[in-house]
Amino acid sequence: MFVYEKRLQYPVNIKIRNPKIAQVIISQYGGPDGEMGASMRYLSQKFTFKNPRIAGLLNDIGTEELEL
Repeated sequence: MFVYEKRLQYPVNIKIRNPKIAQVIISQYGGPDGEMGASMRYLSQKFTFKNPRIAGLLNDIGTEELEL
C-alpha cells in the first residue's frame, strides 16, 4: 500500500502569469525539438545498433535527456 501526496519538491510562488513564457517552457520539454522528443529518439535508435557499446551509449544519453 502507498500514499500519494500531491506536493512539489520546492515551493513555487507565481506572482505574475506570463502565457508566452509558459508556452516556450512547455515547447522545450514536450515539443518536437524538446527534451522528451530527443530522449525518445535516442532510446528508439539504440535498438537499431548491433554494437552493444553504441547501444549502451545511446541508452545513457536518452536517459540523461529525461532528467530535469
